[in-house]
Amino acid sequence: MALAGRHRPNLALIQRILRTEHVFTQRSATQRSSASPNFATTESLRNYATATSSKEGKVKVPLALFGVSGNYASALFLSASKANLLDKVESELLDLVEASKKSSVFSQFINDLSVPGETRVKAMQEIFSEAGFLDITKNFLAVLAENGRLRHIESITKSFLELTMAHRGEVKAIVMTVISLPPEEEKQLKDTLQDIIGHGKTVKLEQKIDQSILGGLVVEFGQKLFDMSIRTRARWMEKFLRDPVNF
Repeated sequence: MALAGRHRPNLALIQRILRTEHVFTQRSATQRSSASPNFATTESLRNYATATSSKEGKVKVPLALFGVSGNYASALFLSASKANLLDKVESELLDLVEASKKSSVFSQFINDLSVPGETRVKAMQEIFSEAGFLDITKNFLAVLAENGRLRHIESITKSFLELTMAHRGEVKAIVMTVISLPPEEEKQLKDTLQDIIGHGKTVKLEQKIDQSILGGLVVEFGQKLFDMSIRTRARWMEKFLRDPVNF
């Protein structure tokens, strides 16, 4: 299940990006600059995270995340949480990631560091204003564009999802199978995992198809891995058969 699998993708945004591909192409070709991109991350990110919001009170991130993605995701979480707009911002980030996968030209544009920061900022403002994105999201994307960090948008979104899930008391479980689990089996597995974590938290089950496991299933749950795949059982059998036998 992809990141966007948690909600229906914003088709209007995808269509908007696909319609404006020629704009990205022209800007990438004619407005390249040999100057280094602006990586003044610390100051702009600090200004963004401490901007005034509509909700009073001190807000803390539920998890300590590090690195470029963790720092940006944490700053966005603080801003969106203070404005009580976490769900909407999460949805818009997922829409953006999904849209970037639909357009190779757009993906190349946001990854091209030779495109001047002001060009990236202007393009982002045009697209996401028309798409109806929140000011919080648009301003955040402008910070990323200015600092040459748009290429990290997918990893930043994943980090942001970690924060929002922790905030809602959700625990992610990934089940890998050769084919999708029938609804009744998916529910049984989810109920079992829910019993394990008890009350106070909610299991969010994500299915992934992996033909390489040959059959059975593999469940990643918190820090635990339950490997009940045919691939692993076959390896155990092979090891058993290869080990010397002592009579």
